[in-house]
Amino acid sequence: MSAESDAASRLDRAFLALADPVRRAIVARLSRGSATVNELAEPFAISKQAVSKHIQVLEQAGLIGRTRDAQRRPSYLIPEALEELTAWIDTYRLTTESSFRRLDAVLAGMATDVTTPTPQREEEK
Repeated sequence: MSAESDAASRLDRAFLALADPVRRAIVARLSRGSATVNELAEPFAISKQAVSKHIQVLEQAGLIGRTRDAQRRPSYLIPEALEELTAWIDTYRLTTESSFRRLDAVLAGMATDVTTPTPQREEEK
């Protein structure tokens, strides 16, 4: 597998994982620090097993990792994975913003042309 297709595959998995609101909420919670399944399950009206499955999806997508701390298995956010998503989004955001800036300049030029009176010719006077 090429590096380009591997990167595309990682992006696909990450965006698929983030398509679910529960997983996005888990990522938001982990942005404040590591947490166990019990801690992550607290705000949701779903079982701990369901939260564990969401954690597995996020882990397989490379967005979070898990450590072992005695009996605890806290999950943590992998910032590099989010940076990769942000970089991909920024590429298209910057391209789009550049297009809009050019369009704004054209429209501003057109508005100036419309509001600027044209001098009358001698025969029109």
